[in-house]
Amino acid sequence: MGAAAKRSTVYLEPAVHRVLRLKAAETDRSISDLVNEAVKTSLAEDAEDLAAFEERAAERSVSFEKVVREMRRRGKL
Repeated sequence: MGAAAKRSTVYLEPAVHRVLRLKAAETDRSISDLVNEAVKTSLAEDAEDLAAFEERAAERSVSFEKVVREMRRRGKL
């Protein structure tokens, strides 16, 4: 963690905290490092999702009902 790290209070379920403590000890890392990594991973996934939505923004949208009707017409349902 860098010098610019901010302190925050996070309330964890007892079982989650116990597992984090064990994983931290087993991997010789701090709970803060594990939580930071998990949050960064989650935010990176969100960024990927937003980029995918942006890429597809110009695509024509099709209603669910129309897809179902078309599948029935083709004998797929």
